[in-house]
Amino acid sequence: MSNYKPIDAKREEFRKYLEHAGVMDALTKVLVSLYEETDKPEDALEYVRKHLGGITESPSELETLKKELEESNAKVVELSSKLTKYESEQAQE
Repeated sequence: MSNYKPIDAKREEFRKYLEHAGVMDALTKVLVSLYEETDKPEDALEYVRKHLGGITESPSELETLKKELEESNAKVVELSSKLTKYESEQAQE
């Protein structure tokens, strides 16, 4: 029996860690909401992912969004540069 105490202690420590981090509360809320669903979803795991705020987009969608973000950031830099140039020209007049 003494062999099981360290494992139990580790489990209890991990449980406390999860509680402190809010994981237990978040999981409980999602599972309760799934339980209360009148029309159960076909994919319960997807339901949990979606309601925990996980990423539901496919990798290709993420790559597309990353590319759009990079293009937008480049456009912001370009427009900021043009604005600075315009403002300096206006100041000289």
